[in-house]
Amino acid sequence: MITIEQMSMSYPNGFVALKQTNLCFKKGSFTVLLGPSGAGKSTLLRCINFLNLPSSGTVTVEGLGLINGNRNLLRSHRRRTAMIFQQHQLIDRYTALDNVLIGRVGNYNALRTLFPLPQQDHLLALESLDRVGLLHKAMERVDKLSGGQQQRVGIARGLAQQPTILLADEPVASLDPAASEKVLTLLHSICKEDGLTAIVSLHQVELAKTYADRIIGLANGEVVFDGKSQGLSPEILETIYHKPHGQAAQSLLQIASWPAVQPLFEA
Repeated sequence: MITIEQMSMSYPNGFVALKQTNLCFKKGSFTVLLGPSGAGKSTLLRCINFLNLPSSGTVTVEGLGLINGNRNLLRSHRRRTAMIFQQHQLIDRYTALDNVLIGRVGNYNALRTLFPLPQQDHLLALESLDRVGLLHKAMERVDKLSGGQQQRVGIARGLAQQPTILLADEPVASLDPAASEKVLTLLHSICKEDGLTAIVSLHQVELAKTYADRIIGLANGEVVFDGKSQGLSPEILETIYHKPHGQAAQSLLQIASWPAVQPLFEA
């Protein structure tokens, strides 16, 4: 479905965010990019849809072909690729419905977007909100919603694109454990129901083990593990997280039992 070859990303100051990488993502798979902050997960995701311009390498997508250098193909690729962000990237003063309708804008030219979108787009947006359990919040401003609800609005916006690919960059990083599990369960079930090719970056090992068909571990901008969750040995986790076995195990225990304190956001 998606093939990246010799992809790398370096910044003008010389920092290498992603070393040369070759990966293939199968249609309908739910892949988790696992690793700590700065490992290269977000860079890899954003290079797949060219939100970050790779320093080298190619992206080939089934049904479109080689994306690099072709603006029309890139537009088509982005239109069929939904992006879920860590910080939601919603417009606070807009209602949930208006935010979801933004997912339809890519189907029209700039002039057409100055006018109200067709009724069928509104119906699709409402259906998308219904799928994430927020139809009753359609006319509420998103800044009045909880963090978990805002993230579900972000998912609905992505669904409104009618995508074949879904990229999610740390979609539960700002949520408490209960909300994280609720949002990821929803995201996983929708991707499986729709047959979407999903690539999701996480830093929580237990969540990756629970939801991923395949886990790609990154450290220092390169792939250090690629396989099933059963292959995440203490040695592999040490390589990913740069901690001795005992410290890595303790960190996982802390993540798995996140705290009996007031959560930042509710689902």
